[in-house]
Amino acid sequence: MKYEALINKMTLEEKASLMSGENFWNTKAIKRLNIPGIMMTDGPHGLRKQGGKADHLGLNASIPATCYPTAATLANSWDKQLVEEVGQF
Repeated sequence: MKYEALINKMTLEEKASLMSGENFWNTKAIKRLNIPGIMMTDGPHGLRKQGGKADHLGLNASIPATCYPTAATLANSWDKQLVEEVGQF
């Protein structure tokens, strides 16, 4: 695998830095190996991304994004076809 060679070039500190990140939403770039920082998002029912004054509590506004009903809400619809359609997206 081509990534194994890249991982083998990383120091222990560089590997650990990928686990802690640059900040709450971004991974730390490793410029020496041309590994860019990546912005992460969350959202168990779609996507949530915070820009600007991002915080981990979700107190500041999120960027408009996709949001699906929760699994419990879909299950309570008793509409198997609807659940299948949502699952295809």
